[in-house]
Amino acid sequence: MDFVSVRELRTRSAAVWKALNREKELVVTSNGKPIAVLAATTGSTLEASLAALRQARAQLAVAAMQQRAREADADALSLEDVNAEIRAARRQRPE
Repeated sequence: MDFVSVRELRTRSAAVWKALNREKELVVTSNGKPIAVLAATTGSTLEASLAALRQARAQLAVAAMQQRAREADADALSLEDVNAEIRAARRQRPE
């Protein structure tokens, strides 16, 4: 996957769009750190592309939650324990 800086995106946008057409995906960086992904799409595939991106983000979020649960030894909680944690958290919420 190719990288393009924010500055390059501003100053050489035509070249970036050509590269995007060729590579299909580009990582945008700011100060050398990735901040965004540009992905080629068309009008006919836009909705499917967005749906796939959202699904991938949701899967990453679930995987991260599962990892945190394993690290906190919370992955072995029973349903009763989970419900007790939920009740306790709800009691602590401001109304």
